[in-house]
Order: sequence, then structure tokens, then C-alpha cells
Amino acid sequence: MRLVTSRLISPRGAATGGVRPATPRLTSGRGTATGGVRLVALHLASRRVPLAVVMLLTCALGLRVALHGNWDAYGALQLPLFFETGCAVVIAATTASPFGDPERATGRWLPFLRLGSALALTAIAVGALAAFTAGAPLAGGALGALRNTVGSTGIGLLCAVAFGGSLAWTGPTAYLVAGIYALYTQWHPPALTTPWLWPAHPSSDVEAAWCAGLVFGAGLILLMVRGSREAKTRA
Repeated sequence: MRLVTSRLISPRGAATGGVRPATPRLTSGRGTATGGVRLVALHLASRRVPLAVVMLLTCALGLRVALHGNWDAYGALQLPLFFETGCAVVIAATTASPFGDPERATGRWLPFLRLGSALALTAIAVGALAAFTAGAPLAGGALGALRNTVGSTGIGLLCAVAFGGSLAWTGPTAYLVAGIYALYTQWHPPALTTPWLWPAHPSSDVEAAWCAGLVFGAGLILLMVRGSREAKTRA
């Protein structure tokens, strides 16, 4: 409980310059906590996060169903990339709000709201992909899904900052094409061996994992500091 004092000018004080003595009143910190919860809820709703969660779960379920098909080695490596890219596109799309960034009025909290929602959705995507494909013949396993999803999401976040959330899908989609071609070169030399094309590397490749992590980290930092392009335009 905090003690708050207020100074009220009485009708007589308005004419004479006098001030009514300060009257103490008690306020609870519950209002601050309630306001914080409401702020988070409004931020998630304005970014359509509940819908994004449903779409992420749908992507994971779709991958599980697709794994029941008969795939050769090349197709088995390509298949997860489509669903991992779909998750990245969904996450990147939530960086923009049709209302801009009204949370700017809260001061310092907006960057942390951006960071928290992006991290939470990425964790949900990776967790859903791992859970839905448990026991299935997933090429690269859970580690491969983690690396590919995180890296593609980082590309999507960078595109959201540069082009806006409505165009953030272009980056992960273009990288999907590049990743598929890199896999193609493993069977049709000369092979592309750069770690920046991490889908063409085994899930145990540490250098490729570092590249994906660096892209994701850069996307998070820029999103946290600058936000999507729509937000800057409306501001």
C-alpha cells in the first residue's frame, strides 16, 4: 500500500490563493498489476496472437499428417522446410498491428512486449513441431526443426522491420527456395556448403546452428528496438 497525498484548491482558495491542507489517501498496487495484465492482453489481441497460435498448431499437425506419406531421402529433407517456413511466416506477420503501436503511451514497456510475443510464439512453434512429430520419421529430428524454424523466423523478423509485417512473408519464402536449392545441390554437384544455407546441413552442424541463431538474435533485437515498418510509419 502506498500513501499518496493530493492538494486541492478550495473555492475560497481560488479567490484568495489559499490551498486546502493535503489529505492522505491510500491506493493499492492491485490497480497497477491489473493494468499490466490488461496491457499484455491488448497487445496480444492487436497482433492476432491467439489466431497465430492456432495456425502454428495447424502447421505442426499438417507436418505430422504429411510424414505418413512415402518420401524418398530428398523429399523427406524438403518436406519439413515447408511447414517450418509456414510457422516463421505466421510469427513474422504478428509483428504488425492494424492500429499501429498504441502501447507507445506506456513508455518503456513496448519493446519488451514485442520481444516477449516473438519469443513465446517461436517457442510454441518449435514445441508444437517437436510434440506433433514425436515418434515420426522426421528428417533432422527435433534439433533440425529447432534450427530451421528459429533461423527462418529471424529472417521474417528482419523483413518485418525492413518492409513491414504485411510483407514479412517474402523473406522466409525466398529463403525456402534457397534452402531447397541447397538441398538439391547435395545430389547434383557442385554442392553449396555455406553454413548460411543451414537447411542443407545436418542438424548436428554447429556452425550452421550458430548462423541460424545469429539471424534470429538480430531479428529479435531490431524488432525490439525499432518495431515493424508499419508501426514506424503510423508513429
